[in-house]
Amino acid sequence: MYVYNEKELRFENKIVSLAYTIIIALLVALVLGFTLGYYAGKAKSIDSLSTKEKVIVINAMDPFKVDSLKDYLHQLNVKFADVVYAQAQLETNGFTSNIFRENHNLFGMKQAMKRSSTNKGEQFGHAYYDTWRESVLDYALFQCKYLSDINTREQYLQYLRQNYAEDPNYYNKLVKLLNNG
Repeated sequence: MYVYNEKELRFENKIVSLAYTIIIALLVALVLGFTLGYYAGKAKSIDSLSTKEKVIVINAMDPFKVDSLKDYLHQLNVKFADVVYAQAQLETNGFTSNIFRENHNLFGMKQAMKRSSTNKGEQFGHAYYDTWRESVLDYALFQCKYLSDINTREQYLQYLRQNYAEDPNYYNKLVKLLNNG
């Protein structure tokens, strides 16, 4: 197909220039495809990451949120989830304490020695975890071990009053949080 070019006063073959355009586009796509394939092959799979790198990825993908905590407490069927949530608020000073931020410890848990646990060791005198979810799971394990016979909310609160915290005002602070919603 020929088209007359008025500026240059001659006929031009448009099929040839279209073919050149298609060839150049294919070459660019081919080079781009090989480049992307090369770098995709260089990317690390999750299996090749170290434990520390995996924790960073998990924490970035699942940051702590209050609603996520509440949902996870219910998913794990934690007894008296409202009380446990209030404990998390109290123990972390509204989710701002260093024990929470550095150790991912929502409940001020100490390193477990006589039961199954998800803690990784001790830091700042408390158990530390790789993720906040591991802290919740550890609390659920704590409940299973020590609180399986407790059936009422009042029994649960009395157990916490007598056995859980070092603060003599812990029970009163916890009840105040529960009453304030």
